[in-house]
Amino acid sequence: MKKKELTKQIREKKSYLCIGLDTDLKRIPSQFLKTDDPIFEFNKVIIDNTKDLCVAYKMNIAFYESLGYKGWQSLQKTVEYIPDNIFTIADAKRGDIGNTSKQYAKTFFETYDFDAITVSPYMGEDSISPFLEFDNKWVIILGVTSNKGSNDFQMLKTDGKYIYEKVLETSAKWGSDENIMFVAGATHPELFSEIRKIVPDNFLLIPGVGAQGGDLEKISKYALNKDVGVLVNVSRGIIFPKDENDFPNNVRKSAEFYQNEMKKYI
Repeated sequence: MKKKELTKQIREKKSYLCIGLDTDLKRIPSQFLKTDDPIFEFNKVIIDNTKDLCVAYKMNIAFYESLGYKGWQSLQKTVEYIPDNIFTIADAKRGDIGNTSKQYAKTFFETYDFDAITVSPYMGEDSISPFLEFDNKWVIILGVTSNKGSNDFQMLKTDGKYIYEKVLETSAKWGSDENIMFVAGATHPELFSEIRKIVPDNFLLIPGVGAQGGDLEKISKYALNKDVGVLVNVSRGIIFPKDENDFPNNVRKSAEFYQNEMKKYI
């Protein structure tokens, strides 16, 4: 999917909501456990009830590969079920020496046909470049993450700059704002102004809203650009809402809450 297509979807739906299909067998309603493919059947209901409210779905690959062959089948069926006009993200956080990264890229861009994949930049340009060889595909580079441990390395300074700033500055040159996005955690809203100075035109994938407590208003105030330029991911806060009754209406209500908030800022 090209940048202009994604931006068009955002403006038409008045939403920059990305829903994380981090489907945990231990948390899905019990009726799905009686089906042949509980993960897919649950995902299917989530998609049916939210596809008009979001512009992207992100699948954390750990929830699928941990189940072995059946999990990979569930993943493929889920990706194929998602409408073509909705952006799909493989949250795989891959990144290895060039020939290995090339196989990872083929896995998620050819075998499973995702639009984007999250990658780790720690091994440098040659670990990322194989992913950038695919047309109309996106690489989402870990910039500053939403977890507590992000302080361990990302917030260290070298030559007067934080490590995450150096990552953004350097890796942005490996591609363009047409094929590179960056992960910027919602739990660090104070950094968005600085992030936008470094990568003003790139899309940001922003996790950490919902269960992790990220502030959507602050994100929208400091992270949006002329193209909107953000995908705000909510996973547990939508697919496993606090009100566990009235499924799947409770899921739709949770998605509507975020989409209605986003309308204010577009």
